[in-house]
Amino acid sequence: MNGKPLNAAYESFGLFFHPAYMQMTLAGGGGPHHVQSLPGAEADCSGNVTFRYIAPDAGRVEVAGNGGGFSNERVPLSRDGNGTWSVTIQLPPGFHYVRFFVDGSPAVNAQAPIAYGCHESINFVEVPDPDDDSYLMKDVPHGSVHMEVFRSSHTGQWHNAWIYTPPSYGQDPERRYPVLYLHHGGGENETGWLWQGKINYIADNLFAEEKAEELIIVMPCLYDLNYDEPEEFLAGDYDSLLTRDLIPLIDSRYRTVPDGSSRAVAGLSMGSYHSALVSCAHPGLFAYTGMLSGSFNDRWYGWVHCRDVIEHSDAFRSGTKLFFMSAGLDETRLLPQVEENLEFLKKNGVPAEGFTCPGFHEWTVWRRAIRVFLTRLFR
Repeated sequence: MNGKPLNAAYESFGLFFHPAYMQMTLAGGGGPHHVQSLPGAEADCSGNVTFRYIAPDAGRVEVAGNGGGFSNERVPLSRDGNGTWSVTIQLPPGFHYVRFFVDGSPAVNAQAPIAYGCHESINFVEVPDPDDDSYLMKDVPHGSVHMEVFRSSHTGQWHNAWIYTPPSYGQDPERRYPVLYLHHGGGENETGWLWQGKINYIADNLFAEEKAEELIIVMPCLYDLNYDEPEEFLAGDYDSLLTRDLIPLIDSRYRTVPDGSSRAVAGLSMGSYHSALVSCAHPGLFAYTGMLSGSFNDRWYGWVHCRDVIEHSDAFRSGTKLFFMSAGLDETRLLPQVEENLEFLKKNGVPAEGFTCPGFHEWTVWRRAIRVFLTRLFR
């Protein structure tokens, strides 16, 4: 499509760094050839998005979003003579989950980028944002992403965490770094902040612009389940997993500054609740707390009453350098709660800052919020 941007961040995902629509075909008189087929989701700089699905035998193909910027109402595709279905619609800039339906049944499109979200393998599309290139891959020094496997001392289950180290990490073996523990949302896992959030590119770009302090970012999975019975919304004992297992592991394997003043915790949606709860449950363990699209209003699934800690714990108030809260302007139910929470924090002497931007409960908002949060850390 005319005006289509060429940036790896728009189409890279966990299974394929380059576009997903590369295929192998046999050519007459020769060996196999790699060719590019039609992409399943293609956006241009004007917000035109063309969805395609190859299904010659299907009787009906539809596409829908997940709500928010891309409605969950199904849009029908039209079939051409070769069995390729397509439709072009307008979508706002940013990240959008995409669901395809073939003859009424959900179907992942192999020709479009795939992520893990909404508790399933799900397609997505990136619509270029003329006002935000902070999450794109740029010609700057890039950090590295490592994988650590560890066992939960509570359930015995194996866990995986992704660890981002900044570009300078391998250059000075004596230098130590502060750490951000960054949490995904409900229905996602430890891959979310990399493939949907593009956190490594956001950090790379901020460091290159000297707008943030270099740090290590740890991205774990929040579910520490025993699988014997149904779990509540905040599934398992993540508090134990983080404080007993993960933090000691990171401090032993990476050049961290192992004290609370050089440690931050943040998350989006469900992960924001985890972040606030673990921060309040262990005053002094984290100097910086970030809640992206969440509030600390009391709920049935909390293991600590945040308001009690904020109001009565001298250790929490003195050890907290910043409590950051954010929301999209279209998160109308959440916005009043965030405003009230910020007032409560400030009333009790806790340094607090709020951030809002246009958008719904989705990655476009969380990318912008985490970028601002990173600029506030360890300065």
